[in-house]
Amino acid sequence: MQTVNPRRWWALIVLAAAQFMVIMDTSIIGVALPEMQKDLGFSQGELQWVFNAYVIAFGGLLLLGGRLSDLLGARKIFNTGWVVLIAGSIVAAAAQTAWAEVVGRAVQGVGGALIAPSAMTLLMMLFAHDPKELGKAMALYGAAAPAGGTAGVFLGGVFTEWLSWPWIFIIYVPIGVATLAATKLLPAVGGRRGAVDVLGAAAVTAGLALAVFAIVRAPEVGWASTVTVLQLTGAAALLLLFFVIQKTLREPLMPLGIWRVPRLGSANLAMTLLGAAWIPMWYFLNLYLQQVLGYGAFASGAALLPMTGLLMIFMTAITAKLMGKFGAKAMIGSGLLVLAAGLLWLSAVEPTGSFVADVLPASLVAALGMSLAYIPAMMAAMSGAPQEQAGLASGIVNTTYQVGSALGLAALTAVATSQGAGQLGNLPALTDGFSAAFIWAAAIAAVGGLITLLVMRSEKTAASADAAPVAQDERARA
Repeated sequence: MQTVNPRRWWALIVLAAAQFMVIMDTSIIGVALPEMQKDLGFSQGELQWVFNAYVIAFGGLLLLGGRLSDLLGARKIFNTGWVVLIAGSIVAAAAQTAWAEVVGRAVQGVGGALIAPSAMTLLMMLFAHDPKELGKAMALYGAAAPAGGTAGVFLGGVFTEWLSWPWIFIIYVPIGVATLAATKLLPAVGGRRGAVDVLGAAAVTAGLALAVFAIVRAPEVGWASTVTVLQLTGAAALLLLFFVIQKTLREPLMPLGIWRVPRLGSANLAMTLLGAAWIPMWYFLNLYLQQVLGYGAFASGAALLPMTGLLMIFMTAITAKLMGKFGAKAMIGSGLLVLAAGLLWLSAVEPTGSFVADVLPASLVAALGMSLAYIPAMMAAMSGAPQEQAGLASGIVNTTYQVGSALGLAALTAVATSQGAGQLGNLPALTDGFSAAFIWAAAIAAVGGLITLLVMRSEKTAASADAAPVAQDERARA
């Protein structure tokens, strides 16, 4: 009989707090971006690296973090992740140059990539004894994500407006120290023997970083220039190397056989396009509010609260019920199409626009689409995986969302810059650039919605496909 940890609910608070902080780290910087741009000398095109440095490190190393958690022990990796996150936060807060800030953000991303998968492993260890308790714990842990996003938007505005932007990073130091002190509540489980695919992790992270760098630089040096072509070719070669490594190693980060799981491929494609549409919307909406409408940091953060509040309410209370009625395929497809409608509405922003008329209704429609699609896509990606590969499936779908976010933001920043978003102070040009980004983000979301509705298997079809090998084995034994 499995031993039940009497402190498991207290431990869940520690794990949920970690999830809260990791997600908050991606949202808290949004309203601080213009102030960081002024103080550190980022160009309009380079500013995205404050976000993408974190996302590339986080997304590129998530699978490695999960593997290290299995081999070295989840609590040890959880603690190591917090030490790395604290170190990155100190560097980011103390940065005096743009690239020092980018380095700090990348180190934060490495910490997040260690924390997130080890936290999920620890949660499963604590609650796997009772499916009902596990479901309740997963719901509470999942609710910490939209709560962290909402808190990040609000606190980013508070710190930037009334203290200074470094405080959005300083806050992680006392919270991290307190979390480390509380990790004695977590189960100490030893690791196991096995190999670590460091080369594969390095190849996928470097390939993603080089692709983003090439896309960011392309408007300046030319899309057809030798430099851009060589960089994109190098990125493709590194990503191809990653897949070759996964195919040849005995213990790879991502066994390629997992892609035979029904709906895993289509769900991950949906998550990639969801990230590529949603994150640029959030990024450029922050810039529109501050650089065109003239909002301060606090007012900008407050303006985004209705959107993040709607996300939190739907994701925690409504989406699961709707999915039970309509299924993942319909939810993901319709959610992406609703997101596309909201983005298309946002593309009508004006240089002399207002929050109530130009931003609020369209942002709520976009948030509704995001809340309809995100959790069903996560569940569709994981539902067909066998229990021993559930963690891997979770890591893959989180990785594809982060990869989509990074590449989407890079590409749409290039689009926005080419349409005038680099001309600070020129409100019509800025608005034209942001509008172009919203239009292309809408196109990405619409393509994702249509592909999902046309390609993804329904729940019944996927279940039949999943059961077919089992039936075949039974007939063979008979």
